[in-house]
Amino acid sequence: MNRILIIGAGGVAKVTAYKCAMNTDVFGEIMIASRTKSKCDAIAADVKQDIGIAIHTAQVNADDVPALTTLLLDYKPKLVLNLALPYQDLTIMDACLAAGVHYLDTANYEPPNEAKFEYSWQWAYQERFQQAGLTAILGCGFDPGVTNVFTAYAAKHYFDEIHNLDIVDANAGSHGKAFATNFNPEINIREVTQKGKYWKDGSWVETAPHEIMKVLNYPDVGHKESYLIFHEELESLVKNFPTLRQARFWMTFSQEYLTHLRVIQNIGMASIIPIMYEGREIVPIQFLKAVLPNPGDLGENYTGQTSIGCRIRGIKNGQENTYYIWNNCHHADCYKETKSQAVSYTTGVPAMVGAKMFLQGHWVGSGVWNVEQFDPDPFLADLTLQGLPWHEQHNSDLEL
Repeated sequence: MNRILIIGAGGVAKVTAYKCAMNTDVFGEIMIASRTKSKCDAIAADVKQDIGIAIHTAQVNADDVPALTTLLLDYKPKLVLNLALPYQDLTIMDACLAAGVHYLDTANYEPPNEAKFEYSWQWAYQERFQQAGLTAILGCGFDPGVTNVFTAYAAKHYFDEIHNLDIVDANAGSHGKAFATNFNPEINIREVTQKGKYWKDGSWVETAPHEIMKVLNYPDVGHKESYLIFHEELESLVKNFPTLRQARFWMTFSQEYLTHLRVIQNIGMASIIPIMYEGREIVPIQFLKAVLPNPGDLGENYTGQTSIGCRIRGIKNGQENTYYIWNNCHHADCYKETKSQAVSYTTGVPAMVGAKMFLQGHWVGSGVWNVEQFDPDPFLADLTLQGLPWHEQHNSDLEL
């Protein structure tokens, strides 16, 4: 029996729990655990009502390695799906090593006291996971995750060398709120307000936040203002595809969103530096998170769709080729299936598919791995079956 443990109880964890419960031929038993057990119980109740599958729940503090280890030793899962906060990646990896359990996550580690995310902390676990005979799969969401697999698929089938990679991410949906983030507000705001960075001719080029903008045309969505930001998959992709001369990440933001973001920054509410308020210490961005809409509650009235993909330029048999591979996902369809919006869905489904790849023996190997290091074909074949079909264009105008 392939027993799994999902850690986290947000929107992504909810989607993953639903999709695992829809694939009981692979996932024999499921537990979901987080600091707040009532959130796990609510997800389990929805899954039981909609699919008829019972999910176990537990309370655990993902910052507490001994408590995590005890839970793992008691429950004995084959694989942990870490869908908690990026701050908790290392403690969960430590507990997996202590209990002898394989590991998968969707976002790389970020220290809570610094708005900086990079793979170095997790790559440093390579030898320990190898020696333990355990597998750690990093960044198995959509971006990072599917975008990495898209790149690997292009490299395997259509290019001898990939020279230019542009990952393009558009959320053309409307949730009806004045301002809301589509995933954890604290992580989201920290991510999009830091300096931009892209890979160019063997080194990183840094930009001011939202300094570079291009209007790009997204399939079935249309033209959207797209801003160059740094995103974590660029770090692993330039390492694993050394022929890359340029690698960039673009994300769409509306002017209304950017205006709210500037105000939040200007009044200090995006700060991660603790302040004293009425005799107690608070972190402004954590207080802001408490008053903003819960991303998990946005799905019911969400309209529109996301469009995320890779625009690639390189050579095959000495000739220059271009290639565009992408997925579009409708918020309303996601809510009908999993009571979640598309941003949670496009992260939660790939997490389940990645876990399935491991449990079925398609993605195996001791050590720490980014998803582009595995065979992309079985993953992409199953991704379509699980609700995220992908499309491709050859030798079209990449606009970039």
